[in-house]
Amino acid sequence: MNENVSTKEPEDAVKSDVVVIGTGIAGLYTALNISERYTVTILSKAALETNNSNLAQGGIAACVSPSDDFESHYEDTVKAGAYHNDQKHTRILIEEAPVNIGKLLQYGVNLDRDEEGKLLVTREGGHSKRRVLHAKDATGREIIRGMGEEIHRRQNIRLMEHVCATWLMVSPKGVIGLLAIDKDGQQAIYQSNCIVMATGGIGQVYKNTTNPSVATGDGIAMAYEAGTEIRDMEFIQFHPTAMYTDTPGQKFLISEAVRGEGAILRNIHGEAFMEKYHELEDLAPRDIVARSIFAEMIKTGQSHVYLDITHKGSEFIQHRFPTIYNHCLKEGIDMTKEWIPVAPAEHYVMGGILTDDYGRTNLKGLYACGECACTGVHGANRLASNSLLEGLVFGKRVAEDINKILSEDQSNEAPLIGRIGAEKTKTNSPIDISALKNRLKETMDRHVSIIRTEKGLEQARGEVEEIRKTLEGSQENSIPYHELKNMTTVAWLIIESAIKRKESLGGHYRQDEMEG
Repeated sequence: MNENVSTKEPEDAVKSDVVVIGTGIAGLYTALNISERYTVTILSKAALETNNSNLAQGGIAACVSPSDDFESHYEDTVKAGAYHNDQKHTRILIEEAPVNIGKLLQYGVNLDRDEEGKLLVTREGGHSKRRVLHAKDATGREIIRGMGEEIHRRQNIRLMEHVCATWLMVSPKGVIGLLAIDKDGQQAIYQSNCIVMATGGIGQVYKNTTNPSVATGDGIAMAYEAGTEIRDMEFIQFHPTAMYTDTPGQKFLISEAVRGEGAILRNIHGEAFMEKYHELEDLAPRDIVARSIFAEMIKTGQSHVYLDITHKGSEFIQHRFPTIYNHCLKEGIDMTKEWIPVAPAEHYVMGGILTDDYGRTNLKGLYACGECACTGVHGANRLASNSLLEGLVFGKRVAEDINKILSEDQSNEAPLIGRIGAEKTKTNSPIDISALKNRLKETMDRHVSIIRTEKGLEQARGEVEEIRKTLEGSQENSIPYHELKNMTTVAWLIIESAIKRKESLGGHYRQDEMEG
């Protein structure tokens, strides 16, 4: 526990039975499954809909079709994950999918159906069967809309937007609350013995990512600083088909579902190349497709390849992919007639806060679910459209365990840390947050990307250590500062894990191993 704190309970602390950090599918679904007898506070660093889940285009993988089966979905998942998956948790993910899809529909989420009212399913990379449910090409947005409306109807749930959690408060008995800051720099204390990390991804650690600006790895960093076990951080998924632009930053995702509907990857010479790399060709697992595109880019000396779906009818494309079609038009590309320029970009982290089958961490009272958690269901490389499913299945399990805990005796509630003192070791040295952030992103893109080497990883570690030391010497207390601090912690965790794993596996590819 920090020495510069008091343990009296402040009158202005916001007290709740449960605090959920994050408003993606994992956070919202967890909150909705907490019994309405208990108070829930949800913290969102931006607006409710600003998250990775809202950007998810493809859909949710689930065995709801008579032609599909659990075993097939399981085999596809562990094969894509390079057999590094937690077998028990993976079977839970797959076998509990249908009931959670049913509950999602009860919240008013509208998924695509055929003329008879049956749910439509498509196929994506790595899947042997059609099992991906969708809402055209804006599945995440529809899910967040439906659950968001239900959240606003619940009397026991309080939503706090534009509030950034910065520090977990811990006693010898477990988690007891957290410190947060709003966009105006005002601090607040949120008191609870049940805190759920559902903070999403880490994409902003990289220069090119499909993640929004809020994806700075806050939950993973805070959990690590509080002593929670972190695992598998070396496994970073780079989505093969982010729309290519020559400016760095958030990239628009061209969904896996486009290839699922027959799109073909071509190099700048117009050659379809995936048959050279994998038997599933354009529908190979993401790590393989991303490396194959990277290899073609090197061979041709170009910064991108193309995705071609022009052989499909214009009416089909506009109806099935309206979001992608309209975005491409804004960029001056008619995807019904022209090829889409694409290149890999950081998309998802398979590792994170280690949890058991009910989302519990090794710190009592702290749970994690969604992308920030490491349940082991994705192994070394996530199968397409299993991410939204994980948020549902394990979000419900987290809520079930919390409901059970809260129904038991709460007489042992720990005192809350009430006042945060200034750390005497810090100075008021000015720092350029923007410059440090760009330096971090450049370092990660250059040395800790699709293909890694021992030399590059060691260079990255040195760069990140320097940035960490600079941040430690500052008294800055703003959301951008805390984000950069968290990004730097996450980058360090990724690099350390990548250095330790000498062999290539899934999303972690070591070129020095191949050459040595």
